[in-house]
Amino acid sequence: MTSGDKIFGRLLGRSSAQALQAPASQPSPGLHLRLDQQGHVLQISRALRPQLAHHLSAQPQPLLRDLLCLPGALSIEGTPVDWQRNSLDLDFQGAADTILHTRGWVEPDGDGWILRLLDISDLLQGRQLAQQREQNHQLASQMSEQLRVCSLTRLPQVFNDHLRSLAQRWRIPCVAMVLLDQQDQDWLVYSSHSAHDAPQLWTPGQRLGTCLDSLNGNTPLSLKHLQGRSEHPRLYSVFGNAEGLLVPYRDSQGVAAWLLCGFYSGHPDVNERDWLNLAAALAAPLLSRLREQRHHQQLERVEALQGLLGTGWWELLSSGEEILLAPQLMRSLSPEDAPTRQVLGNWLELIHPADRQELNSRLQDLQTLSKPLLTSVRLLRTDAKQNPIWYRVQGQVLGAGDQRRWIGFMLDISDIKNQQLQAAAAHARLDNLIASSPAVIYVQRYVNGALHPAFFSDSLLPLLGWTLAECTHDTSVEWVHPDDRDVYFERTRQLLREGSVRSRYRVRDRQGNYHWLLDEAKLLRDDLGLPVEAVGLWLDVTEATLAAQQIKESEERYRILVEDSPAMICRYRPDLTLTFGNTPLANYLECTPAQLPGINLGEWLSAEQRNAFVKRISQLSPEFPVSTAEISLQLPGREHAWWVWSDRGVFDEHGQLQEIQAVGRDNTEVRRSQQQLTQSAKMATLGEMATGLAHEINQPLNVMRMAIVNVLKRLGNGDVQIDYLTEKLQRIDAQVQRAARVVDHMRVFGRRSEVEQQPFDPAQAVEGTQSLLGEGLRGKGVDLRITPMDFNVQVNGHVDQLEQVLINLVVNARDALVARHEKNHGFQPWIALYSEHDSRHVRIWIEDNGGGIDARLLERIFEPFFTTKPIGVGTGLGLSVSYGIVENMGGRLSVVNSEHGARFCVELPVVGGG
Repeated sequence: MTSGDKIFGRLLGRSSAQALQAPASQPSPGLHLRLDQQGHVLQISRALRPQLAHHLSAQPQPLLRDLLCLPGALSIEGTPVDWQRNSLDLDFQGAADTILHTRGWVEPDGDGWILRLLDISDLLQGRQLAQQREQNHQLASQMSEQLRVCSLTRLPQVFNDHLRSLAQRWRIPCVAMVLLDQQDQDWLVYSSHSAHDAPQLWTPGQRLGTCLDSLNGNTPLSLKHLQGRSEHPRLYSVFGNAEGLLVPYRDSQGVAAWLLCGFYSGHPDVNERDWLNLAAALAAPLLSRLREQRHHQQLERVEALQGLLGTGWWELLSSGEEILLAPQLMRSLSPEDAPTRQVLGNWLELIHPADRQELNSRLQDLQTLSKPLLTSVRLLRTDAKQNPIWYRVQGQVLGAGDQRRWIGFMLDISDIKNQQLQAAAAHARLDNLIASSPAVIYVQRYVNGALHPAFFSDSLLPLLGWTLAECTHDTSVEWVHPDDRDVYFERTRQLLREGSVRSRYRVRDRQGNYHWLLDEAKLLRDDLGLPVEAVGLWLDVTEATLAAQQIKESEERYRILVEDSPAMICRYRPDLTLTFGNTPLANYLECTPAQLPGINLGEWLSAEQRNAFVKRISQLSPEFPVSTAEISLQLPGREHAWWVWSDRGVFDEHGQLQEIQAVGRDNTEVRRSQQQLTQSAKMATLGEMATGLAHEINQPLNVMRMAIVNVLKRLGNGDVQIDYLTEKLQRIDAQVQRAARVVDHMRVFGRRSEVEQQPFDPAQAVEGTQSLLGEGLRGKGVDLRITPMDFNVQVNGHVDQLEQVLINLVVNARDALVARHEKNHGFQPWIALYSEHDSRHVRIWIEDNGGGIDARLLERIFEPFFTTKPIGVGTGLGLSVSYGIVENMGGRLSVVNSEHGARFCVELPVVGGG
């Protein structure tokens, strides 16, 4: 070892001045400075002298500290005697503003001192580089560790933070990590960072193409080193046409990532290996975590797919008695939380007994014979009504010898299997249907411009008795009825021309009988549009055709019957608009039958009649579709007409009324006869009441005559007082009004009833009965007991007709009572008239104490012309007419025998009642 090497070794490890002292016989390399006792520099010598900024050319000599650079100058205090036995690290101002780093010692030299120094710039630079590498290594390890331990969700944020720290540490304006996209084999920017004062060259997710594929992936590359390369223009555009640095990361699969540094050419303290280590510290854990993430995502997708498909793997364990199942598959097979490792027998218990034995046998063949397993099985389900769950079980052997493994998978094929079973059942049903159907399915091949029979279903034989072998192009035409062959030929031409046809013709069977066939066919063409074959069917419509002919004939007969019928027959919609009417109806409405559709029946009805008509129609239902009523119409140029009208509703499948069919007959003459009969009975009643009415009028006349006689006497005596005359005149006026009321009521009662019924208060009829019969009954000794109606109700009809009914009942009771009184003068007759009501009806009772009616006659008293009175006394129409009046008002007239005598009840519906 040389003395220089020994001195350099001492500088690296020792601080003592003795340790650094060189032998006197050997000259010291480096720099020698001669100093005086105060530290002034007297002389500079040796090899480093030219590198100093001051060579002592000027006087006086400077102090040693004046030659040093800060902070080296601050470390020199005192005089040389204080510096001995100490190691000195001094930095001198060098030439061209450089700094000379030295290390040395002071030793006496005569009356002065000599400072011996060595150049340690390389030593300091190496130490600084070592420290820098250590820091880089620590930074890389720290970044790598944080990327490995952070969560996958925070991975992008943590990586971006490290990228930003890297850019700030080495002042990189733009930095990005580029990864290779495994799907598209394209380079993709994973993360990037740009300084606030630098343009943004890259954004996350940006695709750079394949321009990095041809670069050397072993060392960092600078763009200036790529001049002349074919990829240089593309790379230059990627770096914004500026300077850049590319650092690769290589793994077992090649270059997997690049660290891009834009507007940057490198750092003097970072060599190639440092750059590679930094790129690896960032890219290696990132790629590992991304592969881990893709692996987890793949596992999740596989597990989700297995759940959706109902599939999963299975493996028979080496013992052959146990099976290991995928968790997702186990959850699909058993809803209970069963373990994935199962005894083979327990797993087989989940399979339907019909498939269990076959599956067990195939598993044994797989184990013993290495025969691949492929079968379909059903799961055992507790509910037999549910569709079975089918699984495809497949397995194979991997490895050989002791390393053999029996693995496979189970796939839920329930939808496919059930559809196959349903399709097979449907095909079987279709085949059976075709074979047993009355329709004949046929196929005709298109050969040389003609259609030739190629197929007939089995139903041809029972229908026509022919076989396919007997069906040729020529014989088929011969079977067609001669009158229908033109139709058959036109059917063929239309089928070839239009592609489909529907026709009807007769075909002869083996016995010689003809059948009406409905022929529907469709022509099939190839890709060029040329005819290939025709597919169609024959449907035997013989019965339907004959029935249609019979119906047509019947319709003609019924049309004649309807048109020639004397009854009015029509159809109309629920809004009363006619859709059809026969001739009698048209004659009544003075128009032609063709003008009837569109006419509304409501035009001939009053508002009350129309409302009642519509209400009655709305009450029709599928259960009670028929309704009959008498309606009153005002026909053109006539007075009121009455029709007996019967309706039948026609309903759709939802029970909605679509149309009404009606039959009517004119009941006008009958109704007028009834009115005349009622009027005759009314006038007969007035005739019978003539005595009572005369008494009713004579009574006020007598009162007026007496008043006049008294007034005349007073006038003859000259004793006339105003008050007396006023009182007599008022009495005369009251009696005149009383007689006028009786006469007016007789005139109203004798008038014909109105045509249409009107709502009225039944109390009016009770009051009218009392006014007409009250005095006459009292004159005959009969007590009329009328209880006033203390309620207000309305009934529909004619007030005079209800009064006629009450008068008939009271007069009949009077006659019976008077006859009994003549036989028994002690008998005190009375007639009671009272009423009651509820929410739907009002009832008026007429009761007497005449002893009642013979029970044998109760059922006949309402018959016309039936009477118990002597000949010439009664007409026998009173009760019959009364019964008809009450019935026309919608009520009921009845009679029973009470404790005292007969009790009649007039029951009428209340207007607006339930």
